[in-house]
Amino acid sequence: MALCCGTGFNPILESNSARNLSTRLIGSVPLRFTGQSSYMVRRRRHKGICCSSLKKAASASSSESQEESALSVCLEEEEELDHVIRFKMSDFKMLDRVSIGLGGRADEVVFEAKVKDSGSPLYNTRVVLRQLSSAQAQRRGKRAIEVLKKLVRRKLLYHSYSMHVHGYISLPANGGSNSFILVHGYHGSFSLRHWLQQSDWLPTLEATLALDEESVRKVGEDTTGGPAVSRQLRLIRILMRDLLIGVNYLHSHGLAHTELRLENVHISPVDRHIKVGILGNAADFYEDGSNNDSMDNMDRRQMMIAFDMRCVGFIMAKMVMRELMDPSIFAKFKLFLTKGYDPSCLRELMLEILGRSSPNGNAGLQILDRNWGAGWHLLSLLLANKPSQRISCLHALRHPFLCGPRWRVAPSMDIIRWGLGSTAMRISEEYIYRQPQRSRLAHFIDLMEMLNPHPKPKNWLELLPGKWRLLYCTGRHVGLTLRQPPARVLIGDVHLTVTRESKMKANLSFVSDVSFSVMIGQDWPHDKAGKAGRLQANSSFMLRAGRRLYLKQDQTTEKKFFFGPFGSEEALAQKFTGKKWRKITPFKEFPSSLPAAKLTSSDIDVTMNLDDPLNRDIDMARNVLQELRTQIPPEIFDLSKVVCGTYVDSRMLVLRGVNGSALLFTRSFVDKNKSS
Repeated sequence: MALCCGTGFNPILESNSARNLSTRLIGSVPLRFTGQSSYMVRRRRHKGICCSSLKKAASASSSESQEESALSVCLEEEEELDHVIRFKMSDFKMLDRVSIGLGGRADEVVFEAKVKDSGSPLYNTRVVLRQLSSAQAQRRGKRAIEVLKKLVRRKLLYHSYSMHVHGYISLPANGGSNSFILVHGYHGSFSLRHWLQQSDWLPTLEATLALDEESVRKVGEDTTGGPAVSRQLRLIRILMRDLLIGVNYLHSHGLAHTELRLENVHISPVDRHIKVGILGNAADFYEDGSNNDSMDNMDRRQMMIAFDMRCVGFIMAKMVMRELMDPSIFAKFKLFLTKGYDPSCLRELMLEILGRSSPNGNAGLQILDRNWGAGWHLLSLLLANKPSQRISCLHALRHPFLCGPRWRVAPSMDIIRWGLGSTAMRISEEYIYRQPQRSRLAHFIDLMEMLNPHPKPKNWLELLPGKWRLLYCTGRHVGLTLRQPPARVLIGDVHLTVTRESKMKANLSFVSDVSFSVMIGQDWPHDKAGKAGRLQANSSFMLRAGRRLYLKQDQTTEKKFFFGPFGSEEALAQKFTGKKWRKITPFKEFPSSLPAAKLTSSDIDVTMNLDDPLNRDIDMARNVLQELRTQIPPEIFDLSKVVCGTYVDSRMLVLRGVNGSALLFTRSFVDKNKSS
C-alpha cells in the first residue's frame, strides 16, 4: 500500500518545506552532481587526493590553516565511512511511489529506488534513499553507518534484526552545506504501527509471516489456527520474542537503541524478522569507549538498558491492547506511570478504561489474564518505576507469557505469588459464590498467606498505605434474591484507604468507603437505578509484629462446622508436603504459626449520606443502615474487628477479622466518584 501525491524529484532539496509524505513522481528532473566512484578502489583514490592536499597545506603559510583544518575533517569523515559503499545518483532508478510506513522526521525526505548498476552486488535490489537536510539529521545518518562497524561482526544477526545500511550519497548543495543521503534496505510497506491500524491486521500479518507448524513451534506452540484470542496471543509471542532478540543483540554489543517505537519497527516479509530501525540515535554504554566496570559506567549501562526495556513495554502494551493506539487512552496509560503508580496495578486501571466499552471485545485483557495473569506480570516488569527492577531481554525471553505450552518453564516464587493472586482475583470477579468457588478462593488465600514476601512490620508500613478495593470476603454472604428486606440496597464498590499518620510512628488511619444505591419500587429486579448513598467508617490503628496461630481441631468437630479446606489445617499441610510445593516453600514442615501484622484499633466514627428524598426519612435511613450491615462484611462497618494483616505486596492485601474470616483487597487508583 502506498500513499501518492504528485511532485517532482530533486535529490538536493534545500527547502525545509519538503516533508515525509508518500510521494508519486510525475517526471524526472535533470540531475547535476559531481561524480564520485561507487566502490572501494575509487574511494581509496579520493582518500589519496585528500592526503596529498594536506601535505601541500602543511608547507603553505599560516593563512591557509583553515583550509588544512577543513581537509583534515574531510579525511576523518572518509575514514569513518570507509566500510560502506559511496553511491552515485546515477546508480539508482527512482520509483514513483513511497510506502506509507517509511515516513520519517521533518528534516528527512524519503524516496524509494532500485539499484540499476549491473556491476553492483545490490543490482535490481529495492532500497530506500533517505535525504537528511539538517545537521542533526546528518549526524543520525552518519551514526547509523558508524554503528554498523560494531554490529557487522555477527552478520547473521545484523541482517536478521536491523535495517541494512548499504551506504550513502554525499553531494554539495547550493547553500554551501553538503547534502547527505543515507541508502538503506527496504523491508516492507508498513511499520508495525501501520500493521496494527489495519482492520484485518491479524489474518494479513499471519499471511505475511507465513505461519506454519514449524514457525509456531519456535515459540513453544503446538497448534495453528484456533480462536482469535489464541491466534493473537501466538502472534504477539512471535513478534515480542523477535523484538527482544534484536534488542538483546544491540545490548550485547554495548549499544542502546533509545528510539524503540512502533513507527521504527518493521516486519520483513522476506526473512519474516522484525527490524529495529536504522540505529541513527544508538548510544554507547560507555562514554570513553572502554569496557571497564567502574560504577559510573555500570550505572550508565543499566539506565540505557532500562530505557530500552520501558520502550519495549510500551510496544507490547499497544500490541496487546490496541485501544492504546488512541492518543487519549494512551495518555491516561502513560500518566498513570508518570505519577509513580506501581505498574503491577495496571490491570485495575485498564479494566476501568477498557472493560465496559471496548470495540475489540476485550481481547487484550483476555490475553493478559491467561496463564495466571502472566501477561500483566511481564508488562509490570518491563514498565517498572525503578530502572534496577526492570527485566532484561534474556529474562523476558524466559518469561512464561512468551513461552508456549510445549516449553516447560520453572516459574519463580514471584510468578507463583502473582499467579495465586491473579487467579483469586479472576474467581472473585465471576460472582458465582457457590461452595466450590468459595472453597477455592479460601484455599488460594491460605496459600498466599503461606508465601507472604513481606512479613516484617517495616514492610507493612511501606506497602499498606494506599487505596484498596475489596474483592472478596470468606465470611457470610447475604444477597437480595431470597429475602424481602424493608429497604433494597445494591452495594457498589467497597474501598479501604490507609494513610500513615507519621513516618516516625507505626500509627495508621483506616477509612472504609462503601458506595451503594437504594432501589425504590417493585421493578427493582429489572431496573437497578436508585438513589445513591455512601457509608464511611474511620479509625486509627497501631501496627505491631504478631503471629497468626493455626489451631489443631478435633476431626469430628471440623467435619461438623467447617467446609473442606476452609479453615482446615490438614488440607494446607497436605498441599505443602506434595512434590509440587515442597521445593518452593520456605519451611520443611507445616508451621503452627506464621508472622503477621497485628492491628490494634481505637475509636470508630461512622457516617452515612443519602440523596434526596431519602435523607429526610429517618425510618428509611435506619432500614438502609440495617441492610448495609447485613450485606457488607462486619469488618468494613466495624473496623475494630480487623485484627491482623497476613499478606501484602504492591498489588494484593489480605486482612483477617476477629472471627477468622479473610478480606481480599487489590490496590486501586480509580476514583469513580470524581470521574462520574
